[in-house]
Amino acid sequence: MNNVFALAGVVIKELYRRKDFYVLFVMIGLITLILGSVNLFNDDEIIRYLKEICLLLIWISSLVMAITTAARQIPAERESRTIFPLLAKPVSRAQLIAGKFMGCWLACGAALVCFYLFYGVIVASREHSFAIIQFLQAIWLHWACLGVVTAMVLLGSVVFTAPSSNATICFIIVVGLLFVGQYLNRIATNIAGIPGTIVHALYFLIPHLEFFDIRNIIIHDWPPVNVFAVAGATLYAALYAFMLLSIAWGIFRRKALTL
Repeated sequence: MNNVFALAGVVIKELYRRKDFYVLFVMIGLITLILGSVNLFNDDEIIRYLKEICLLLIWISSLVMAITTAARQIPAERESRTIFPLLAKPVSRAQLIAGKFMGCWLACGAALVCFYLFYGVIVASREHSFAIIQFLQAIWLHWACLGVVTAMVLLGSVVFTAPSSNATICFIIVVGLLFVGQYLNRIATNIAGIPGTIVHALYFLIPHLEFFDIRNIIIHDWPPVNVFAVAGATLYAALYAFMLLSIAWGIFRRKALTL
């Protein structure tokens, strides 16, 4: 675990030395400016609409950060040839995968806290009320979702050689999972024969990232999610992340690394 946390620390430091750190603050400023006009026309419906825009920006920016950060980890080590002294030391390939995942996930978590903290401060100052439980649940489930996404991208990084192609493909997959994955079961009922069975099976195999999206609960001030549902979603994310990382490790340990 010492090796894993040491690798994770390097990833976190690298992230905040790159432009991603400054992009983060630009996005926070944009979100703050949008929420600054939350009292527009003094209409509650407009307030909810603006909150929805801000939360959408948080999701987009966090997904972009998670995907781009994880996509360049292993290919960058290969390109700079720093992967060879790493593996020459008592660092296994499993520890390398785990360390990269831990670093990307923790860095994305810190970014999420910044985004949601600014969002929460502005909302509380404008609406003079704040649903703290729903707010914390949203952060936790969002972070769990990013864990699955990060594991998926790391798997792609040991399959695809170029970080750009990996990031593009993973971003398309994540968008498809968020907007199409939840409807595959309905689509399968309209498809006869073997293709319908395949689509139906695919519905149960893919990770359903929409389980972690509770933006409507925050926007409309609905009651918090049941604690057992949150625990179930957390376990669901942990299992999928572990499975994806295990597949990544299985491929990576069989891959020859050449100078």
